[in-house]
Amino acid sequence: MVVAAPSSQSCSISISSSSELGSLFAAFDADADGRISASELRECMRATLGAEAAVSAEEAEALVADADADGDGLLDAAEFARLVARLQQDAGEEDRHRGLRLAFGMYSETENNMEAGCITPASLRRMLARLGAHQDVDECRHMICRFDLDGDGVLSFDEFKIMMNAA
Repeated sequence: MVVAAPSSQSCSISISSSSELGSLFAAFDADADGRISASELRECMRATLGAEAAVSAEEAEALVADADADGDGLLDAAEFARLVARLQQDAGEEDRHRGLRLAFGMYSETENNMEAGCITPASLRRMLARLGAHQDVDECRHMICRFDLDGDGVLSFDEFKIMMNAA
């Protein structure tokens, strides 16, 4: 399992078993009271993930509040495990978004400034041809039409994401 800091920079640590999660919990629980406070979470995230992934006191409090099922303002082992799982999921979604951005860039129009940042029937045809799938522009126009929500004849990044999630 990978834990990512909730920041714009990608930093992670690997957790491959529940015993490692238990060890991580113990490391974060600086006063060994069986619960992690927002300040302990903040300090250990900085120490574990590096200064570039440090969270503010407010962010640490928000993370604790979000995962704190019993409302005591502290994280027990189960609440900490849920927080780690959520951060892992967020990191996966961030990676998927980056991958979709890269793929979108490969398909999008770059030669015509008027349509830059969009997938046009012509740019889709060119990319499919590079991949060995030869479609004419009308076939590409039909493919785009299925996901062209605003009817402008091209796919924006948001429309591309919908198309990729439907696949």
